[in-house]
Amino acid sequence: MKIQTILFAFLFTIALHAQHSHTSTKALSFPDVPGYKTLKTDFHQHTVFSDGSVWPNIRIMEALRDNLDAVSLTEHLEYQPHSKDIPHPDRNRAYEIALDEAKNHDLLVIPGSEITREAPIGHSNAIFITDANKLVVDEAADAFAAAKKQNAFVFWNHPAWHPQNPTGNPNLSDFQKERIKKGELHGIEVINDGDYAEESLALALEQGLTIMGTSDIHGLIDWHFKEKGHARPITLVFAKERTKESLKEALFAGRTVAVFDDLMVGKKENLLPLLNACIQVKEAKYIGKTSVLRVTLENVSSTDLLFENLMPYTFYSNPAVFTVPAKGTKTLQIKTLERLDQIELKLSAIRTYIAPKEHAVLSRTVAVEN
Repeated sequence: MKIQTILFAFLFTIALHAQHSHTSTKALSFPDVPGYKTLKTDFHQHTVFSDGSVWPNIRIMEALRDNLDAVSLTEHLEYQPHSKDIPHPDRNRAYEIALDEAKNHDLLVIPGSEITREAPIGHSNAIFITDANKLVVDEAADAFAAAKKQNAFVFWNHPAWHPQNPTGNPNLSDFQKERIKKGELHGIEVINDGDYAEESLALALEQGLTIMGTSDIHGLIDWHFKEKGHARPITLVFAKERTKESLKEALFAGRTVAVFDDLMVGKKENLLPLLNACIQVKEAKYIGKTSVLRVTLENVSSTDLLFENLMPYTFYSNPAVFTVPAKGTKTLQIKTLERLDQIELKLSAIRTYIAPKEHAVLSRTVAVEN
């Protein structure tokens, strides 16, 4: 009996540890870029404290498993479908629970809320707020003003969401224009859940808004994304340091790239350094006495990167479109026709967008080994 008791206790301990494991084979990883730390963030998530299906601590566990650097639980201020079961007059409660769960972990938890109104006002997230309760007001304009008073960073959620915009395109209303003019709206989601809207990217570039990508998760990350073969959508933020203050400064400065699987969307000045940091040249050497140059590329990020050849040279045994797999390598055999001392590598990253229908181009001078 004693042996059985010890065995049961041992198995229970293993099971308990497994339930709280913060490791995952699909953890997200992206390199730093020159001058900045690359922070992996998800600033649009829900729990049972608005219309989500999980307790706030689960969101922290998911973030740790995905190797995120910062999260925000942005509960709807006005939409409270679980209020009969979970009455909570304090709109800061989800943040407090999440903060307590994360206290022994290296994860930045940012206070936030979602201002939820009908079109044309729509939905917006205010993060880095100090008191969510002060945003619960009758007039939408007053809610944005209250967020500004708390020095919040505010971004427009799923502006192309068809229940509010039946065409599937964002509508920049007079309300949003006034918020931008008053410094009360600073960013816009170009990726929400699995949806990418190039019209939202166009608005970001036209209006000088920070580009955002979020999961807008309501259920479980594993069930909603990973079991379907996806990683969660995130915003990569290029911050001077891994602190809340630096994170906030970077968001206001617009140093972001939105990512969903192998899709990357960002301003050229942000996306190109990231792309260059992701791809490293491991070898550039001619095959024997031929003029066929073997170039091996390594992708140090956790996402596959798809390229198309833009060089004047063709490939010996590769198609013009190819993938450098996540955490893997791809060897190209380039027919340079003559032996060169260096080559201008020029590849279009065809799952990246720096503007509607415009891809980022990886361009690099590569020295050839003797």
